[in-house]
Amino acid sequence: MRHAIIATLGAALIALGVSGIVWGDHDDERGYRGAGTATHPVYQTECGGCHLAYPAWLLPATAWERIMGSLADHFGDDASLDPTTVLDISAYLRANATSRRELAPTGQGLPRITQTRYFLGQHDEVPDRLARGNPQVGSFSNCQACHGSAAQGSFDEDEVRIPGVGRWED
Repeated sequence: MRHAIIATLGAALIALGVSGIVWGDHDDERGYRGAGTATHPVYQTECGGCHLAYPAWLLPATAWERIMGSLADHFGDDASLDPTTVLDISAYLRANATSRRELAPTGQGLPRITQTRYFLGQHDEVPDRLARGNPQVGSFSNCQACHGSAAQGSFDEDEVRIPGVGRWED
């Protein structure tokens, strides 16, 4: 009887370990399974009116501050807002920003989510032709083209569908 209990416990531990390995390959960080939606209504309206209202946790507060401080030249466009709106959105972004170092952007110019070590690591197997070279995508910053639930804050790799290609397996 005692050997049966030990064998059962051993099998349960092995199953738990295997499930940890399987789930460890998935992106269960905040938001990657839908918990990180950009919910601030002013942010949704003002920023989401032109592009995806990127979840605030995708960049650290210092990066958001640089972006919000340069809206007159926002990646080549004038996205100027009145000072009260800037303060409101900035407070939201700062309060919900990440502290994860791998989400700190690298490179020159304004901070870009697509220049973070984490983003680059997650997209390193996606050929450039499937994003920039794909007229239905156009850019790696067009998250919602391949991540159908991006607006809900989910970037789950199991849900990726590249336009003209279909489900993506890395």
